[in-house]
Amino acid sequence: MTRKLTTIGFDADDTLWHNERFFRITQDRFAELLMDHVPQELDSQALGDRLLAAEKQNLGRYGYGVKGFTLSMIETAIEVTDARVPASVIQELIVAGQMMLSYPIELLPNAQSAVEALADSHRVVLVTKGDLLDQERKLAQSGLGDLFDGVEIVSEKTPQIYSEIFARHGDGPEHAMMVGNSMQSDVVPIIEAGGWGTYVPHGLVWEVEYAPAPVHSPRYTEISDLSALPTLVARIS
Repeated sequence: MTRKLTTIGFDADDTLWHNERFFRITQDRFAELLMDHVPQELDSQALGDRLLAAEKQNLGRYGYGVKGFTLSMIETAIEVTDARVPASVIQELIVAGQMMLSYPIELLPNAQSAVEALADSHRVVLVTKGDLLDQERKLAQSGLGDLFDGVEIVSEKTPQIYSEIFARHGDGPEHAMMVGNSMQSDVVPIIEAGGWGTYVPHGLVWEVEYAPAPVHSPRYTEISDLSALPTLVARIS
């Protein structure tokens, strides 16, 4: 008889290791570089709003990750300065984007111990969005790569995608749990696919990833950090 829960999916960025803070650092650099080239009414908050609008518009073109973010910074810089932004500023934005691809990976508390514990009793799969090369780099530097039974780098996280992934790597979504810091990407769609969604809050969340918590679903759980995950999984399994 198949156990209730046989496969655990982990999000990567800001679930297993830090990520969003590097985008915030670079966004601050973006505002700093443009401040002398835009009208006074465009303060750092307004510039951030313009950049976010560009990111949302460009997701369908560039997908998630540093490269799309860098292109959105350049596009926004051109727009808010009426194409008068100096080439030197564009160059600085490119450098800032390149720096994001070289930040060292820092695991979040209890990430390694949680994956190790569950790898002994369940199939564990990494399911992440973003640029293929960058996500592969981060996984390699994390030291967690050998613990996963499968790695899926996808352009979006939808109920259909989760159904396909957990059919391929497990016993279908109804026997799978997805663990992550994004209600929009990690929790809601897996529950819609028939699985369990476990929310692990992170202090910094990209606005695009906000969604209401599915609090009325019996398959939704929130834990304070990953140290609570093995006990939760054991209780369900």
